[in-house]
Amino acid sequence: MKVDRSEKVDSQSVKMEGATGCSVRWLINDTDGAPNFAMRQFAVEPDGHTPKHSHPYEHEVYVLSGNGVVLEGDQEHPIGAGDFIYVRPDEIHQFRNTGTAPLTFLCMVPHIPKDTRAQALPECEQTSSELK
Repeated sequence: MKVDRSEKVDSQSVKMEGATGCSVRWLINDTDGAPNFAMRQFAVEPDGHTPKHSHPYEHEVYVLSGNGVVLEGDQEHPIGAGDFIYVRPDEIHQFRNTGTAPLTFLCMVPHIPKDTRAQALPECEQTSSELK
C-alpha cells in the first residue's frame, strides 16, 4: 500500500508541444507496483491549457479545484470542482483553465507502452513517453 501527500511528489512541467502553464505529479505508477493504472495530478494555470490531442487509450478525470472547459473535439464543456470526465480512446480533447485560480484534476490512465504514440494536432505531435 502507498499512502502519501500529493504535495510531497515532485511537480514536473508538461513538455508536450502545445501545453501552456501545465504541470503534472505522477502520484501512483508502475514503479509503485500498480500493475494496470497510473494516477496523475495536473495543475493548469489561469489562461493555460493542455495540448489538443488524442491517443489510443482512455482516461478518467476528476476535477479537484478551479474552473475551465474540456474540449471534446471542438465542443466545449464547462468543468469545475466535483466534475468527472471520461475521455474515450482516440477522442480529440483538451483542458483549458478559464478561471483566476489553478485548475487541478486527477487523471487516471492505463500504463502506456513506451512505443505508443499520441495523435496530436500538427502543432503538438509527440510520443506518449513525452507526456510523462
